[in-house]
Amino acid sequence: MTSGQQHAEAAGRVPAASDASSLALRVDRLNKDFAGTRALNNASLHVRRGTVHALLGGNGSGKSTTIKILAGVYPADSGELEIFGAGYDLGSYTPATAQQAGLRFVHQDLGLFNELSIEENFALDAGYPLRGPGIDWRSLRRHVSDLLAEYDLPLDPGQPVNSLRPSDQTMVAIVRALQDQTSAGDRILVLDEPTARLAAHESELLLEQVRRRSELGQTVVIVSHRLREVLSVAHDFTVYRDGRVAGALVAAKPTEDQLVELMAGGSAGALRPTGQASHAGTDVVFSVRGLESGPVRGIDFDVHRGEILGLTGLVGSGRSSVLKAIFGQYRPSAGQMTLNGAPYAPHDVGDAVDAGVAMVPEDRAREAAFPDQSVSENFAVATLGENFTRGWMPRGRERDTARSLIRRFGVKVAGPDALFSSMSGGNQQKTIIARWLNRSPQLLLLDEPTQGVDVMSRADIYAVIRQAAADGCAVVVASSDPSEINALADRTLVLSRGRISAEVRAGELDVEGLNRLVLRERPADPDPDPEPNA
Repeated sequence: MTSGQQHAEAAGRVPAASDASSLALRVDRLNKDFAGTRALNNASLHVRRGTVHALLGGNGSGKSTTIKILAGVYPADSGELEIFGAGYDLGSYTPATAQQAGLRFVHQDLGLFNELSIEENFALDAGYPLRGPGIDWRSLRRHVSDLLAEYDLPLDPGQPVNSLRPSDQTMVAIVRALQDQTSAGDRILVLDEPTARLAAHESELLLEQVRRRSELGQTVVIVSHRLREVLSVAHDFTVYRDGRVAGALVAAKPTEDQLVELMAGGSAGALRPTGQASHAGTDVVFSVRGLESGPVRGIDFDVHRGEILGLTGLVGSGRSSVLKAIFGQYRPSAGQMTLNGAPYAPHDVGDAVDAGVAMVPEDRAREAAFPDQSVSENFAVATLGENFTRGWMPRGRERDTARSLIRRFGVKVAGPDALFSSMSGGNQQKTIIARWLNRSPQLLLLDEPTQGVDVMSRADIYAVIRQAAADGCAVVVASSDPSEINALADRTLVLSRGRISAEVRAGELDVEGLNRLVLRERPADPDPDPEPNA
């Protein structure tokens, strides 16, 4: 038994039946199969009233399936469900049932209409108040103002959502979801990866709001891969592994390693990034001078063969804009770039790919994946031109290539014909990275490469990135996570307000030191990287 498992036993299991009245949510003996694959096997989840309960597990562990069953999106094969003491038949359970029972969900994709105002987003969810034949805008604004004040959010209801900083956007989604509750104790708020797209300081602001609501009696279930954040806010923990409960910790204070051991079923040490020898050479693969694009102002840097260069900074610092300018998605307004010593000025993404540049974007779902197509088709899109024969694609060759990449990169999937959407987030990300590495790029650009990825898949992805560098690829990693930068980068550039504010070499600073450096020049109200004119 691992130390994490021993801790789970010592901390105690979920409350006994005699404590049932203290539970806001009780799920027992939950089972769910997908095409013969057991996603949940007698899983349980007991959430005490007025607590923050962390539901944890690796990609594919069953936590997302549980959330979708609670939301009424997936039907359960069997199981027991109680919400605030009332039992529900899972055979007839629907999204409307979940709403009536008091469950409220805020997903990573917030579901906000960014061009509309805060008050319009609230009204689209709850309905517009009417006055005669028209909308009672005064009543709507008063209603939304009162709600924002209740959550101590100094926001104007008339502000467009896209003018808000990321943490405030998430809080607006939370307040909107809870706008019909009469007290903090009559709703259960389920937060699915609420900080996945937030920088560290933005996450802190959001989690502080969650703590305050919990102190007022709000029951919260939080699903997250960011264990340090979870440990800072959660009272209880349920850890899934392979569709079962690996540990249930009540009123506990586990360590990050103990949670990882429960999630992985083994020692956390094997998953922890360790110092790796740098493969950086002296040959400059890519160089940029005086780059200006969107918020980026006068950026100069070189990337050497075999080097992993980190780019970090707050939201709005220009991290993503730098990568998109290099990849031909943004047209720089000034600056010169070279690739392998030759002038490089891509007019579009196709030019960049032809030149030997590859990019894995931050939002793989919208910008990189074809979720309703097979894994083999998602692998093939980066090499379509090379594989077409007399105007058609030999499917046998496509599947053979996919099988080879699945083995090479350790992608866990039923086979090359499985839908991309059927895979866990970590395996989806491995597929996107493998797609580009199959082209043997000269320069690999990675934007938040492990966002929404569990600790086990993160270790695998780090190993793939390091191997690409060892094979001679120049790599640029943009990340808001200082621990990721610390684990991967040979050299790191800190961006602030579109300029390089510091350069750090591996080993010069620890994670906390790097984070302090990033926060040293925090903008008063950071905005996302604006898209420059093409």
